[in-house]
Amino acid sequence: MKRTMVAAALAIGLVVAFPRGDVQGQDAKAETKGYAATRDYSRWEKEIAAYEASDRSNPPPKGGVLFIGSSTVRLWKTLADDFPGFKVINRGFGGSEIVDSTHFADRLIFPHEPRQIFLRAGGNDLHAGRLPRAVAADFAEFVRVVHARLPKTEILFIGLCPAPARWGEADKNRELNRLVRQMALDMPRVGYVDADTISLDSDGRARPELFVKDRLHFAREGYMLLAERVRPFLVP
Repeated sequence: MKRTMVAAALAIGLVVAFPRGDVQGQDAKAETKGYAATRDYSRWEKEIAAYEASDRSNPPPKGGVLFIGSSTVRLWKTLADDFPGFKVINRGFGGSEIVDSTHFADRLIFPHEPRQIFLRAGGNDLHAGRLPRAVAADFAEFVRVVHARLPKTEILFIGLCPAPARWGEADKNRELNRLVRQMALDMPRVGYVDADTISLDSDGRARPELFVKDRLHFAREGYMLLAERVRPFLVP
């Protein structure tokens, strides 16, 4: 009986020492490393090389504000007009996931030594079948890699918002937003831009007029709303 009680106490101690959330977090970190190792990064080589060629011919100033991520960033053609007075750099590449921005940090981020980085990605990750907790771990790895080289740079995650074409993924978008926002509270020089509701009408449905014909990417009206959410976070 005594041995049984000791065993039970040890079991309880293990549960307290390793709560379920922490175990899942460790699993997510391991998945991030495994997932990143299997990616075919060559699909973006032409696009990344074009950015590098542009940088050589017309180098952007260091210490600016760099936007990186998937097609929402790549297609943000009015970025400089939306944020006048700021040295903005667009380094978005369509179809990318968070692990891709991490992989190309050496070529797209570090040469510019930005004082702020706005990351808008994660939707393609979820659409590919990854779970919010795993994608949140990808963001944590992005922060780790960037801050290892640029410890004073502020990193801000622009929250996902529902699009008509991917309405079935809205709940997972919100969960990823929640996880990243919670994570950012415990990370130095990391912030979260809440953009979850900008695409919704009064009934909580995605507004198709904010998107182009594919019902996935923002039209100009959508970008105007996104810019309104980002603008207060810009540091002069």
